[in-house]
Amino acid sequence: MLSRVADSLYWMSRYLERAEHTTRLLDVNLNLMLDESPSAAERRWQRVLQALGSPKDLEWQGDPFQLSHALTFEADHQSSVLGCIIAARENARHVREQISTEMWHRLNTLYLAVTRPEMQSDMHAEALLSRHTEGPTEFLQEVMEAVHQFHGVTDSTMSHGEGWQFIQVGRYMERASATAMLLESYVPELWKEQERGIDGNEYLEWMGLLRSATAFEAYCKVYTADLTAEWILEFLLLDKDFPHSLRFSIDAMRQALESIQGMSGGSRAERLIRLSGRLRATLSYSSMGEILAGDVVTYLRDIQTQCRQIHNAIYELYVDYSIQAALAG
Repeated sequence: MLSRVADSLYWMSRYLERAEHTTRLLDVNLNLMLDESPSAAERRWQRVLQALGSPKDLEWQGDPFQLSHALTFEADHQSSVLGCIIAARENARHVREQISTEMWHRLNTLYLAVTRPEMQSDMHAEALLSRHTEGPTEFLQEVMEAVHQFHGVTDSTMSHGEGWQFIQVGRYMERASATAMLLESYVPELWKEQERGIDGNEYLEWMGLLRSATAFEAYCKVYTADLTAEWILEFLLLDKDFPHSLRFSIDAMRQALESIQGMSGGSRAERLIRLSGRLRATLSYSSMGEILAGDVVTYLRDIQTQCRQIHNAIYELYVDYSIQAALAG
């Protein structure tokens, strides 16, 4: 596969996953505003920014609707929903011949929906994110559903060859990084609240964490509705069956990388396979007791560092490689 094709498929998938993650964080936290105390609002929205990687061009100014507007409609911000959808569509346009017609139609329909002229109106955008309308939930849900539909169309209409595997790598790389950052933003307070016991407000915060990872119902089926910091962390870190857990994401990413290596027939992927295998072992062979015995934030940051190393190795091997390296196998 051409390096530009692999690059575009990888980033198309990453941007769509990022758009869905940002949309879900906004939807959950806008809904939680109905039950929050004034003192909880500032920390909650600061946590949203931290979970999105603390974008350099955004900061909390005391107005949740202003921040939500920026994270939804301002394409200049790297984590904004609109910016991610535009970037995903542009990458898909570059590889139009590699994806199915149904995939392009689904993504182009989403792009046209969020870039239509009235959506660029500040008054319309403010109305969508006004506390007095149903706009936020309806609009954000539409975006999330469109991304989910794209994933379903991709799996059912695209040949599961090398291109599809690059889409899986991008999807699960972004999801693993996002989940690690989300957990890091919550962990310090989770343990403070665990030590002093929780009240109704803290319960809402923990439920918000699980809903931010689409995990509340799945968690309750495993642990019931009894929310504890240790169980929440164990589920989102180590559960091998839940699609938004770190372990599931890393397993899926490694499986896709191994499939690409098998299809390409090259012999230069030892470092990449070693890096992904080490990260997988970090989660597959760790117990919750061992993780809690150390520094949980350091553990999560190490996972993020390993994800970046894998990303760099993917680029060295499949995108930015030299001609001499390609000829060597």
